[in-house]
Amino acid sequence: MSGILNSSIGRKFAMALSALFLMIFLLQHFAINLLSVFSPDTFNDVSHFMGTFWLVQYLFQPILIFGVMFHFIMGFVLEIKNNSARKISYAKNNGNANSSWMSRNMIWSGAAILAFIVLHFIDFWFPEINTKYIQGDMSGLLADGEGFRYYEELVHKFENPLRVAAYCLAFVFLALHLLHGFMSAFQSIGANNKYTRGLKGFAKVYAIGIPLGFIFIALFHHLNH
Repeated sequence: MSGILNSSIGRKFAMALSALFLMIFLLQHFAINLLSVFSPDTFNDVSHFMGTFWLVQYLFQPILIFGVMFHFIMGFVLEIKNNSARKISYAKNNGNANSSWMSRNMIWSGAAILAFIVLHFIDFWFPEINTKYIQGDMSGLLADGEGFRYYEELVHKFENPLRVAAYCLAFVFLALHLLHGFMSAFQSIGANNKYTRGLKGFAKVYAIGIPLGFIFIALFHHLNH
């Protein structure tokens, strides 16, 4: 593994695999959150299952956290390596002619997304860990015992307009990040063939549609709380 990460191609390949893994998780996370708009009871049931099933908690969750950390660390490493490799400073460099704005600013959109993940952990993951593993309450019930707490906690978080604005801005950065990152990941693993046109179309739908979906969920609960 260390040998693979010592080469530029190996690092890009590993980065691409982690990106594809996170994009699959993002789609699954969106599907669950979308349930909160159409069926609070179903959202509660699915959230409780995901929050208590041992395979999710003790295997998939640690893998996910590792994947997130690996992706961002590898992204910063690649940025540092790329900058150090540019030993010649050109008098003129028309960046727009050689690459898109998204590709030149992946590090900044990534940093914005990382800041959002920290906020998201503070909002949801840390309180969840505290409730389940420190307080020892695995029931998932509200304080009065009348139903699960997950939907109520979600709606409560989106009452604050500043938090909603921060979430919406973060998903704009996510869309910009995905617009370049999706196709870049497929190219890094060698999926640059006759299906490229179809992949590009799917990449645009995914990169714009998923962040817009998350923004819709946040605004829906803010406006209807």
